[in-house]
Amino acid sequence: MLVLASQSTGRLATLRAAGVDPQVRVSDVDEPRVLAELADAHAAADAPAPTPAEQVQALARAKALDVADALPPAAAEADPDLVVVGCDSMLEIDGAVVGKPGTAQRARERWLTMRGRSGTLHTGHSLVRARDAATVEGVSSTIVHFGSPSDAEIDAYIASGEPLWCAGAFTIDGLGGAFIDGVEGDPHGVVGISLPLLRRLLAHLGVTWTNLWSAPAH
Repeated sequence: MLVLASQSTGRLATLRAAGVDPQVRVSDVDEPRVLAELADAHAAADAPAPTPAEQVQALARAKALDVADALPPAAAEADPDLVVVGCDSMLEIDGAVVGKPGTAQRARERWLTMRGRSGTLHTGHSLVRARDAATVEGVSSTIVHFGSPSDAEIDAYIASGEPLWCAGAFTIDGLGGAFIDGVEGDPHGVVGISLPLLRRLLAHLGVTWTNLWSAPAH
């Protein structure tokens, strides 16, 4: 069985549409602290600043470990293949990270900057097997080509509230889908969880994807 360490409705819907019904346990991670510690570690090693891919991987890892550590021992005993999945996404444009806007003003500013352009949506994945803490990780990166919505369309989209808490201030599986001209790469990764990458990572842990199709959530 999978445990999804995320409150993202998009990730949950993507998994369910693929025949996998995970248990959901929301992580309690201080994301700014995780990123600050990552930046400090790079600085201490005299290494370049963390890339967006490294940032999403660090956040995905923190979320998966937080939930895995909180699982009762009986859970792993009941299912030796129990795996916790943590994910995090960020949009990169011109080398800069575009996270969740949080406010209508920031969302509008970002859309005025993004429209008619392209960016790369990075989604980090971290999987932790509950019985022995074995961990595998990977990042899905998909190029997103944004359309050119009018000012009025941008205002209407922002008024819906949908983009305020989404990485990059957009969704591809909701109201924002009409403003995306196309993608290069895995579209599921843009939603926030790459099914092909997830299948490959699970295989490294000895879990067969098709065996999850009939695994109910508890």
